[in-house]
Amino acid sequence: MSETLKLLKHRYPTAQTFKFGDSAELSAALLALVRSGKKVATCGAVRDFENGEPRPQIGRRDIALHWDDRPALVIETVELIQCRFDEVTEAMALAEGEDDSLDGWRRGHRAYFERNGGFSPDMQILWERFLLLENFG
Repeated sequence: MSETLKLLKHRYPTAQTFKFGDSAELSAALLALVRSGKKVATCGAVRDFENGEPRPQIGRRDIALHWDDRPALVIETVELIQCRFDEVTEAMALAEGEDDSLDGWRRGHRAYFERNGGFSPDMQILWERFLLLENFG
């Protein structure tokens, strides 16, 4: 663990670490969207949280890592919504900052979920709105 990450874990003792996306390229793109202010939300399959991945909690501050495990950002969760994939609203999709339409969001996230454990229109997702607190570049 790097010295920077050790210091951050000390500063934010309840923080979890995580990476956006499922590849170095996607992770870098999503981190850039967060830094630009365009991405203020994310989501994950509820099944992933049932398999041991820490579930987001309102008020908790978490450390997003670069693909190589260096700290990239600290975020604070401010809103959580659990719903079916096909119940995601356009406002929710646009807050993720990755697409300019609900249909674009659905296509991209369907492909992501298909690569990472399977997809179904009625699958449960956990949508999270967050604030960017620190940016390490």
